[in-house]
Amino acid sequence: MPHRSLEHLLQQNREWAERIKSEDPDFFRQLAQQQKPEYLWIGCADSRVPANEIMGLMPGEVFVHRNVANLVVHTDLNCLSVIQFAVEVLKVKHIIVTGHYGCGGVAAALKNQRLGLIDNWLRHIQDIMKLYGKYFDALPDEATRISRLCEVNVMAQVQSLSETTIVQQAWDEGQKLTIHGWIYGLEDGILKDLKVSHSDSSEIRGKIHNTIKATLAGG
Repeated sequence: MPHRSLEHLLQQNREWAERIKSEDPDFFRQLAQQQKPEYLWIGCADSRVPANEIMGLMPGEVFVHRNVANLVVHTDLNCLSVIQFAVEVLKVKHIIVTGHYGCGGVAAALKNQRLGLIDNWLRHIQDIMKLYGKYFDALPDEATRISRLCEVNVMAQVQSLSETTIVQQAWDEGQKLTIHGWIYGLEDGILKDLKVSHSDSSEIRGKIHNTIKATLAGG
């Protein structure tokens, strides 16, 4: 297969950099000196969900971690390292776990598809689904089940994030830190707050459990 040049991407980068500098000549100089984002975004690796763009933020305004199906797993040292750096060094004020409707990882977990290595990763979503099996079974169709599981998965990750030692320690030390759960619509570009924000070390499991049940009961 012949080598394909990516010169068009480099050219687009140069044009983008020139456009930014024409709007703010000092932008890159100031950006290079420090980063002080207020937000950590934990989102899906899906290429259609770029954190900065859909929130209308510039480079330097949001610290980002992405993985398949936006999971926060307590054995994932990559994710935990990002969270620790964001919380303890950058002192972010908000962590936003963001899923999206039509997530391929969520759909694969729901359908119990066999895709290979990633099956082990998606098992975390299947565990959530089994916990609320009777509610999912009562939903009218597969499309609805996928949409609700996309939402429920975000809520479960907010709980998981809240229970990490990193976040618990920050709250115990009085650090101002709020965790949020959002979901993004690919078809309309709109972010939706799932109303599971949490900002202290008080018990969160019951709150998330009740919100998940209400979400699934509502169809």
